[in-house]
Amino acid sequence: MLIITAFGSVQQAVKALQSGADDFLTKPLEMDHFLLAVSRLLENRRLRNEVRHYRNLLAVEQFNGIIGQSPAMQQLFHQIRQIATADGPVLIQGESGTGKELVARAVHDKSGRRDRPYMVVNCGGIPGELMESEFFGHAAGAFTGARNQRAGLFQQADGGSLMLDELGEMPLALQAKLLRVLQDGRMRPVGSDHEIQVDVRIIAATNRNLTEAVAAGSFREDLFYRLETFALQVPPLRARGDGVLRLAEFFLTRFNTRQQQQIKGFSDEALTVLQRYPFPGNVRELQNAVERAATFCDSPLIETRHLPQRLSQQPVEQATPGLDSTAAMPPAGVAEGMPSLETVQRNYIHQVMHATAGNKRRAAEILGITRRTLYRWLE
Repeated sequence: MLIITAFGSVQQAVKALQSGADDFLTKPLEMDHFLLAVSRLLENRRLRNEVRHYRNLLAVEQFNGIIGQSPAMQQLFHQIRQIATADGPVLIQGESGTGKELVARAVHDKSGRRDRPYMVVNCGGIPGELMESEFFGHAAGAFTGARNQRAGLFQQADGGSLMLDELGEMPLALQAKLLRVLQDGRMRPVGSDHEIQVDVRIIAATNRNLTEAVAAGSFREDLFYRLETFALQVPPLRARGDGVLRLAEFFLTRFNTRQQQQIKGFSDEALTVLQRYPFPGNVRELQNAVERAATFCDSPLIETRHLPQRLSQQPVEQATPGLDSTAAMPPAGVAEGMPSLETVQRNYIHQVMHATAGNKRRAAEILGITRRTLYRWLE
């Protein structure tokens, strides 16, 4: 707020500033001074809005950057805390776009290695002929073009953690060498006659079913069992309860902050669409959908017309994948012949087992029970 007067005094100026005015100007106005005051006022308003947006972002309950309050996510957070205090390799599994990279970072940040290096490599993004050198380094003259000695990722991450994304894409030959490092911490650079001792915690992530890969012969069974000691299953977005709406609000707030927009939220219809859609692309797909909707939003609220068409065209009966709502709920007014709680529970367990293709570990996490309890219920 600017106060402009032809009869100003020092006492009036002090009182105005103490009451919340941004500046106090007296006539006749000096145009340069006036423009500077307006510019400063607009900049202060922009900064206040930015601070408010950042406070809104911080207000969202997070676990090391991961948002979620559903039982499935709370169980995941509890497992991360427990696994982080250990020092063995970690295997993170889950569908594409669920946030496995954030989980890996959380494991490192909650561990005793948090102040040591954290390296990330995408196993599917490195040509097979260069992968061994990338991981273990090479000696000078080891191959054509290797003029100098080069330290690999294991040496660079010594004392810290190495995150292997898309582990299922690693060639079998390299899997054997990775197993050797996991067993005794020793590795040999390409072209070198000497082994090197390293202390690196492996955090591996994949969206492939490694049990099936082992059966198909594309993944070493001994390496799988070595990694499975500390396994984490990241639940898909559709299994996180109201996580869709919380994440949507979070992404919108972040978009407003970055783009200096003032979109207030989502219409009721848009929220319904977001809740019904199963999001096969998980958190990544939701983030892209919110960013697109906010970019094309021409009203105070994001409406259905701003969302990608595939979301609004989702049939209602597909809103909850894996569940038959007509079988779970009897017709209105029917009291006799309704299934018992035990029958409903048994049917639901079998539906979850079917949806997870028989993966008992993942089914137990979705149900919020231990595998021992699941085995007992299945019996």
